Amino acid sequence: MLTRFLRTSGLCLCMALAAGLAANPALADGEYGKVEAIEIHRGADDQPVNAGTVLGGLAGGVIGHQIGSGRGNTAATVVGAVGGAVVGNEIHKKQVEGTRCRITVRLDSGATLILEDNRDANLRVGDRVRVENNRVYRV
Repeated sequence: MLTRFLRTSGLCLCMALAAGLAANPALADGEYGKVEAIEIHRGADDQPVNAGTVLGGLAGGVIGHQIGSGRGNTAATVVGAVGGAVVGNEIHKKQVEGTRCRITVRLDSGATLILEDNRDANLRVGDRVRVENNRVYRV
């Protein structure tokens, strides 16, 4: 009884996988088409404390410590550290900002495929491309 259930379940799973592969042309190897649209989305780094914040705070504190003496020196160190942390955080955000591309491809079969890619594929609208393993490559 259990053996029959396992065989039937395995058969159903294989059929579902085969249907999924047929329904998604991006999973097939070597589909060709033309780029119809490219949308670029930028993602932001929302972490309040990152490497830029720490390094900027340290650098600002060291620079601020060079100014004045006594209480003025302490105030300059604190202000320098806070200012450096803010500047360092902003610099880090600009460098780490991720770029995602949503690429729309019209396949030779007539189907339209929309893919997301994090790498710079250096594509333009109208380029002839090959889609393989959900990646777009210029032909």
